Amino acid sequence: MTALVLSQRLALTPAGIRRHLDHLVNDGVLEAREPHMQSTRGRGRPSKVFVMTDNGREKFEHSYDDLAVSALRFMAAETSDASLVAFAQSRAQEMERKVNASVKNSQKKVSLPLAVTQALTAQGYAATLLKREHGEEICQHHCPIAHVAAQFPQLCEAETAALSRVLGTHVQRLATIAHGDGVCTTYIPNIPVNSQSSRRGKR
Repeated sequence: MTALVLSQRLALTPAGIRRHLDHLVNDGVLEAREPHMQSTRGRGRPSKVFVMTDNGREKFEHSYDDLAVSALRFMAAETSDASLVAFAQSRAQEMERKVNASVKNSQKKVSLPLAVTQALTAQGYAATLLKREHGEEICQHHCPIAHVAAQFPQLCEAETAALSRVLGTHVQRLATIAHGDGVCTTYIPNIPVNSQSSRRGKR
């Protein structure tokens, strides 16, 4: 996010927000980057966006990254890549089950992409939903397995496929934290209303 957006979200002055951001950048928790071209609007030089660094993400809970990496490396060496793919798919299916259950139990009448976004946030992904010209984009600002997924992209691929199944449409991963991006972004083309209704009716 930019300093201006943060000041609006937190009801603080832009100057006050920038002081906090400067401290976090100096501590190595955040870094300032040029925004993606698709997110820039208007004239003039676009404001820098602030994203969390690997050091900053360490402040969040990570589930035994070293142990997970060692276990997956052993699995690949002793068996084959097929075992890694099977494990990634099994994990994604579990995530899919939890998201489907959360969406089904949602009491609010919201769109399917928003319901999925809220379900992902509940699982620790700190997800937000952005409107795009021809669709929407789910942004996951935290990834609990970022360091593991950086070495085993099968995990990200299986997760993307699971999101596609939950949403009932083709989706496209535009960026991932595991590959060094600030967030994981998943683009969702416009979903017809009748398609969303039919999917909800099947659950």
